[in-house]
Amino acid sequence: MKNHTQIVAKSIVVTSFTTMLFACSNNSEEVRNFLEEKNLPIGIAKEAYHVYKDSGRVTSKLITPILLDFSNRKKHPYNEFPEGIKIINFENEGKDSVTIIGDYARSYSKTEVSEIQGNVVVLNHTDKSRLETVQLFWDQKTKYFVSEKAFTLYKEQDTIQGIGFECKEDLSEHLAKKTIGRIATKE
Repeated sequence: MKNHTQIVAKSIVVTSFTTMLFACSNNSEEVRNFLEEKNLPIGIAKEAYHVYKDSGRVTSKLITPILLDFSNRKKHPYNEFPEGIKIINFENEGKDSVTIIGDYARSYSKTEVSEIQGNVVVLNHTDKSRLETVQLFWDQKTKYFVSEKAFTLYKEQDTIQGIGFECKEDLSEHLAKKTIGRIATKE
């Protein structure tokens, strides 16, 4: 009798478990929609180190403590970097490089525009120029930076301060607004 009771109990457990297993019929689209409604990322990467390549050549490196993947958003998918970001871009077969650092960033995949905030620093290692600001918008398609915040741009012979600027990704050409500082000009 005891053996019969154990068999019935095990059968009930197995039947219950199987029912629960097949009752979960969420497909990946339903999971994505649930995560989007709750404003949760679809993925999280810790201590991410991503190398981008084009035709076998390294074009950039992305380093971040935490990457939150919100690519499940239908209208504006994005990646968020809540604990900071460091990006190193390589041009001319790695001879020229630009480093971009910030305390927080958000990158929109459809528009390829990123917003970087908090202690933003852009370094051009070739000509030793340096840009510092608190907020920066970066259009990755056109390789162009824009900000309406206060900035300081250090060049070899110049230090330019102001509020609002636009410049190429390598800091080679810039349009500075509301400027102060010492600027060398050619006459």
